[in-house]
Amino acid sequence: MTTPHTPATPQVHAPEDQPFDPESIKPSGHARSESQTGLIHNDSSDGGMFPGYDPKYPDAGYNYNHYGGPSEYNLVEKQESYPGTDPKYQDMDYSEPYDAARAQPLTDKPSVLAKSLGFRPVSLAQRIDDKKRGITRQRYPIVVWALSIAMLGVFIYELVLNAKSQGSPVSFKPVVNPMLGPSQSALIFAGARYPPCMKIVQGLSLDTQFGCLNNTANPPDRLCSLEDVCGFGGFHDKDPNQWYRFITAVFLHAGIIHFLLNMLAQLTVSAQVEREMGSAGFLILYLAAGIFGNVLGGNFTLVGVPSVGASGAIFGTVAVAWVDLFAHWKYQYRPARKLVFMIIELLIGIAIGFIPYVDNFAHIGGFLMGLLVGMVLYPIISATKRHRIIVWVLRLAAIPLAVVLFVVLIRNFYTSDPYAACSWCRYLSCIPTSSNNHCKGTGMYS
Repeated sequence: MTTPHTPATPQVHAPEDQPFDPESIKPSGHARSESQTGLIHNDSSDGGMFPGYDPKYPDAGYNYNHYGGPSEYNLVEKQESYPGTDPKYQDMDYSEPYDAARAQPLTDKPSVLAKSLGFRPVSLAQRIDDKKRGITRQRYPIVVWALSIAMLGVFIYELVLNAKSQGSPVSFKPVVNPMLGPSQSALIFAGARYPPCMKIVQGLSLDTQFGCLNNTANPPDRLCSLEDVCGFGGFHDKDPNQWYRFITAVFLHAGIIHFLLNMLAQLTVSAQVEREMGSAGFLILYLAAGIFGNVLGGNFTLVGVPSVGASGAIFGTVAVAWVDLFAHWKYQYRPARKLVFMIIELLIGIAIGFIPYVDNFAHIGGFLMGLLVGMVLYPIISATKRHRIIVWVLRLAAIPLAVVLFVVLIRNFYTSDPYAACSWCRYLSCIPTSSNNHCKGTGMYS
């Protein structure tokens, strides 16, 4: 007897076992339709999808569960549900809106001091990429802008001072200032680095008379004491000791030409260095280079010649560009070509140092101190262990060397005869001519 064939019972799959077909959620045009998987039901009579589905947003979440009932939560909310947020798929099992802050990598936020010094918690690859693309650590050179504004105010004061004394903001008598600025006496009174106001100069008596601020004759017919010319309240019946002229001279300029040249360099080269270093590190560099340049100049230039200008500080920032070039040679664009241009710029700056009232030793000293301080504070990228060791060895050597140079040269300025240590050094900032007695003597202004 033949047993009748019984058709096999079709295997019923649970809805969650079925593969998802995106075509199943498209409108079919029928009054009532059912998806191939049975997961989505359309109960609307107008041909639309189930309530909660918007055909304009096919990626939106479903408000109904597998069996047609209301769901307890949505998989992903529509963008309109949370204005101001982007449709991100960060949590597929929870319907909270996308939070951009939560999606960022968990890194420690740098402190204000760390930001000002240029430190950021970024990866080595990111730092290298930023270096190649020229992305700096700080957007605005705040310190450079503040210093430039302060120097502009001081320069206006110089011009006003000379105008009140001689009737003109630019000195043409007793001698013409080639920088188109105040007279020597006005520069000294305003705070130029002038050794006779800072210490006892050998061969110079405190009773020596100098031309007053309002003197226009050569030789001078209006004479004043050294104490009156130096200003700042005088010496108070003591030896000259206006040490702060090492600092005040940084903010003075010899004339319009001098000021414009320095501001051009400061607002370009120095500003870029601040963006890369951070404001705090840059300020330390700027002041250290400027002051040390004046200390070095006070030791080896003619003691009777006043000196002013921010050139030493600016040369310190130029030195940092050299540190950057050699430390990141392989990340630079055409480094050899860049080195040639930097050498030319350095030679031009040194040549400018032979102009009256501008001290070449301030340039040289500022550049030297800029190398040392820049080595310590500039954010150098070390991709290898060998490079990192070399950098830290140089940093550890630069710190005591900078301190020793400051201490030795300041002591030498006050206790020794500068010319005895280096008799030929004066020629690095003085071109021998008959007018300056071939750079011999003190070059004393009278």
